[in-house]
Amino acid sequence: MYKVYVTDYDYPDLDVERSVLEPIGAEVIGLQDRTGENLIRLAADADAFLQQYAKITATTIEGLTNCKVIARYGIGVDIVDVDAAARAGIVVTNVPDYCIDEVADHSISMAFTIIRSIPSYNAATHEGRWHWSDWNRPIRRMRGSAFGFVGFGRIAQNMARKLAAFGFDIAAYDPYVSEGIMRSHGVRKLDLSELLRTSDLVDVMCPYTPQTHHLIDEAALTQMKQGALLVNCARGKVVDNVALYNALVSGQIAAAALDDTEEEPAKRESWQPADNPLFSLENCLITPHAAYVSQEALDEARRTAAENVRSVLLGEGPLDPVGARPQEVAR
Repeated sequence: MYKVYVTDYDYPDLDVERSVLEPIGAEVIGLQDRTGENLIRLAADADAFLQQYAKITATTIEGLTNCKVIARYGIGVDIVDVDAAARAGIVVTNVPDYCIDEVADHSISMAFTIIRSIPSYNAATHEGRWHWSDWNRPIRRMRGSAFGFVGFGRIAQNMARKLAAFGFDIAAYDPYVSEGIMRSHGVRKLDLSELLRTSDLVDVMCPYTPQTHHLIDEAALTQMKQGALLVNCARGKVVDNVALYNALVSGQIAAAALDDTEEEPAKRESWQPADNPLFSLENCLITPHAAYVSQEALDEARRTAAENVRSVLLGEGPLDPVGARPQEVAR
């Protein structure tokens, strides 16, 4: 019998995973090790891992004796050491087309919410005030406003198609996407400095890498238009939260909307809003890393990750491999 450990999960059960894996003789064992620090103690005999938030480091990988596959429940693999896994002969997989519509729609929703100053109006009416001037900044017309993407991958491209109907002047910074590709989406290619200087709203949609850590820092925020808006539905650590707090308090940035904060509460054993001063600000809208969520997306991620595990355990190879395959590293 194969042993498949789910490192951590916030689903109500593991029925989807079991429906895929039990027919091949796999035992699906649910853990709740969100940090990943206890995986060797709890699951050193794993044939496979299904991974949500737990970090799987090179040290953990070195302690695994039977593991053949680590399957992520999403697109990003920044919390698994892919190179170490390949050296150990372990396949890493993801769900490459996961939640592209959901994240695009969530980011657009957050952008529109702060563009239209909806949180300020909602707070005012609940406090007994009823006047159009209870905005947190003068509201500008969407048509003709400059909407700038930091990163122009599949999700941002999805957003650009949907935003076109609203008449935004859309630009993007992405050193890995050609001007021709951007132009085909009706988007102008700019360098980062020009994009920050000219955008009324900056939407961060780039992957988290060592190069993008704190890409939006004090210097970047200072370059933005006075009173501009910021949305981040990428990883929380792309934005320097201390610098953003200072920019929001000073009025350099009028409002921000984030789907995750830098400390990534979902990956911590305990967390309080007081851990991050952004939670004290009325002009910072924060959702709990929920941009990817729809019932359809959750079901798809769980089934696809489990199918990747099944395929590898049966010797058929991964459906959605990430990075170098083990045999390529061995050459």
